[in-house]
Amino acid sequence: MNAVLDLWTVLTVTAGAILFLAGTTGLLRFPDAYARLHALTKADNLGLGLVVLGLLPQVDSVSAGLKLLCIWALVLLSGATASQLIARVLLRRDTHS
Repeated sequence: MNAVLDLWTVLTVTAGAILFLAGTTGLLRFPDAYARLHALTKADNLGLGLVVLGLLPQVDSVSAGLKLLCIWALVLLSGATASQLIARVLLRRDTHS
């Protein structure tokens, strides 16, 4: 059973890393700031979720697992808030130019 959990960890963390790479590629390649924000926030949030999901079977205690989930929730909230604030500033800049 331990080998199955280790395989699950490797697969989900690898998938999360691929999504981080895809988000970074979108950040560098997309033409405008709105598309870049969308690619970065979506891919990074899902990538972090997969990393956390892969690490959960490896933790020693329930409190460590809850800490991982809390970190993911905080990153979800802060990423959404930051992207909304950046998009709002960009929208104001575009309408006033």
